[in-house]
Amino acid sequence: MPFSEILSMAFQNIRANMLRAVLTLLIIAFGIMALVGILTAIDAIAFSLNDNFSGLGANSFSIERKWGEVKSSHGGRRQKAGEPIRFDDAMEFKERFIFPAKVSVSFRATGMATVKYNDEKTNPNITFMGADEYYFDVKGFDIEFGRPFSKTEVDAGHAKVVIGQDIVKQLFNSKPEKALDQIIQVGNIRYRVVGILKSKGASMGSSQDRAVYAPLLNVKSIYGKESTDYDVVVAVNDAKDMEAAQSETTGLFRQIRGLRPGEEEDFEIFASDSLVAILKENTTKLRLATIAIGLMTLLGAAIGLMNIMLVSVTERTREIGIYKALGATRRSILLQFLTEAIVICQFGGIVGIFLGILVGNIVTPLLGGTFLIPWGWMFLGFTLCMIVGVVSGFYPALKAARLDPIESLRYE
Repeated sequence: MPFSEILSMAFQNIRANMLRAVLTLLIIAFGIMALVGILTAIDAIAFSLNDNFSGLGANSFSIERKWGEVKSSHGGRRQKAGEPIRFDDAMEFKERFIFPAKVSVSFRATGMATVKYNDEKTNPNITFMGADEYYFDVKGFDIEFGRPFSKTEVDAGHAKVVIGQDIVKQLFNSKPEKALDQIIQVGNIRYRVVGILKSKGASMGSSQDRAVYAPLLNVKSIYGKESTDYDVVVAVNDAKDMEAAQSETTGLFRQIRGLRPGEEEDFEIFASDSLVAILKENTTKLRLATIAIGLMTLLGAAIGLMNIMLVSVTERTREIGIYKALGATRRSILLQFLTEAIVICQFGGIVGIFLGILVGNIVTPLLGGTFLIPWGWMFLGFTLCMIVGVVSGFYPALKAARLDPIESLRYE
């Protein structure tokens, strides 16, 4: 019997038992939906975080205060912070670091600023940053309209700002060209807008689009304290010089911090590529755990499908006897039932993949990710559906193929 005829008969039998087929299909679909949906969300969030870490640049690293664990008096462990990187430390490093690289100094003044323009104002959830002339280059931020700060503006502490797209949306009706050269208020201080950042979205609970950046010395004069911890980021001109730049940084910063030879460093160097490597390692484990859970779900679906196919074999015993009496071979009967199981699984897989992509990309924006079509996970879904169809359909198909034609014709 030609395979096209076997396939046609499989579709006819599925249509004849439509309700049963749809219920079985939905079991498969929801299993695949859960698997593809979770994996899509993980991938989209991981790519978003990767973009944000990579925003530092593959040739960048930061200097941060050191955190460590110490024993407490009660026998437990607690976090201990090293000395903050103060303004004088950061600026001395910037001046003395002789290397083909850019050094940016910045600090986060507040995450609860309110920005006003005429009668319009934002909610008190705006991040206000102090940044120098290299900040946007080093962090990989693009200016869509206007310009970044000049060194003169940073050194003099001019009242100028670069704003994110959310500020433009709320105060200037999503018209960035209208925002340029306007006077806005951050808190009670008036600033002139000189630049608008290109939208970059949110990640890890923070958003570049919902931020205002002013020259470092200006923000320091308002929000700076003795305990303020400044961010220092170094971007080398050539990624091949990363190791040399980090060694140079360690030696110079030890001098600036006044550390004696052999004394432990009270600062740490973090490269963006190491953060990405940690992220990849953790998301790989999460993906494997998700696949394992998804396979358990599909195992339940496979058992359900096998049960339904066995019931179908019992119900169609007389029909199988007629087929064999007309000359159908064992192989034809086996292929027919196996094809039915695979077709039901593949239709379930298509529905599940569609729902999984939909669910994954609905959840993703809420967690700071971006839209993603998971081609790899789609292929995995189709493959798993094929395996489930073969595994769950093979025994019922084999049972049908082995039925005695005479006994089958006598079956009531």
